[in-house]
Amino acid sequence: MGIYKQAILANPWVPWRIRNRLEQWTETTGRARFSMLYRWLHFGRISERVQPISTGPHHHFFGYYDKSPWNTAGTLLLAHEVSFNDRPPAANDVATIGVIDLDNGKTFVPIGQTSAWNWQQGSMLQWHPDQNEDLIVFNDRRGGVFVGVVANTEGREKSVFDRPIYAVTPDGQSALSLNFSRLHEQRPGYGYAGVPDPNAEELHPQDDGIFRIDLRAGKSTLLVTLQQLAATQPVESMKDVHHWVNHIQISPNGERFAFFHIWRVGEKGWRVRLYTAKLDGTDLSLLLDTDTISHYDWLDERKILVWASEPAIGNRFLLCDIHDGQRVVVGDQILTEDGHCSFSPDRNWVLNDTYPDRFDMRTLMLYRMVDNRRIDLARLYSPKSKWWGEIRCDLHPRWNRDGTQICIDSVHNGDRQLYVVDVEKIVR
Repeated sequence: MGIYKQAILANPWVPWRIRNRLEQWTETTGRARFSMLYRWLHFGRISERVQPISTGPHHHFFGYYDKSPWNTAGTLLLAHEVSFNDRPPAANDVATIGVIDLDNGKTFVPIGQTSAWNWQQGSMLQWHPDQNEDLIVFNDRRGGVFVGVVANTEGREKSVFDRPIYAVTPDGQSALSLNFSRLHEQRPGYGYAGVPDPNAEELHPQDDGIFRIDLRAGKSTLLVTLQQLAATQPVESMKDVHHWVNHIQISPNGERFAFFHIWRVGEKGWRVRLYTAKLDGTDLSLLLDTDTISHYDWLDERKILVWASEPAIGNRFLLCDIHDGQRVVVGDQILTEDGHCSFSPDRNWVLNDTYPDRFDMRTLMLYRMVDNRRIDLARLYSPKSKWWGEIRCDLHPRWNRDGTQICIDSVHNGDRQLYVVDVEKIVR
């Protein structure tokens, strides 16, 4: 917040009643009626950094924060288009997938459709690493099963796989998959509707877990089973409850992958462990087992940044070494909230956001580890009364290919659209 925060909101010499009234006015009337003043108070500037790249009447979004929606040339941006924005997608709801042509009026160009999507991660829409100017990857539902699809930007399908795709290796030769039906039942908002889980009654089935798909041969192999995870260093809370996996992310060079092992605690709660393994499923290693484990990103082949609990100090961003288990607190007293963190392509900056605060505002920010510097980029209205739970619209900020722009999903203008923030002058 710059001078606004230092001189007033964080100044103990200013009476609390004055500070509170000023903050209330700034975040309500000030934000709604005096946008330039609002930006000046928070960021020391009056210009708007957040620029729309999609428009109504339909809603547009990309999905999660761990994939870049831009092609290498920076001319096309992947997106989903839907006609509603106020409920979870049902089995018969179809999303159109396409690209926003940034060089031709930011026009949305349809490529195909999918019946396997959710608000948080879409259809796992992403560019194919082998040909990220022409080929895209997404999931669909066909013949009563979820499948992975590779198609070109003209809509011609190149391959259809018998399992949905979660993450693709950097060389484009393999992908990792999980059971999206089980995920839909256990963690609504992340799986897909329309296909029942065949192992719904089983707590930790031996034939379910994380699969590897050979994208050349089209064959899949089970790498890590739920039974295996449930039997690894078991604790009392693991007994007689359902287990599942989520949030797979492959390391930058494709040597390992990380994922969450999750099990049910009570009717609506769960516990999480963070694992890593080699790409063939061997060398399975438990990296974190704490009360809180949330969003993460790989810094390199050895270290992962993750929001998690650290004994004696509480929840923080931790830089964890997968070889020796060492944990270092990152951004203590500066990065104070859980957010969707990701490293810039040059690994010098961390991009992050927040959940809505008491004024329903999300903050978008950059953080540089070398000098512990945080730069707030925007505060965006996201009322929980309209968008929360399965239909919430997290910013899910992601980088473009050269680390000069950021793309977000947001509802701050009343509908769900895509926006871009130029940060070249900050990071260069």
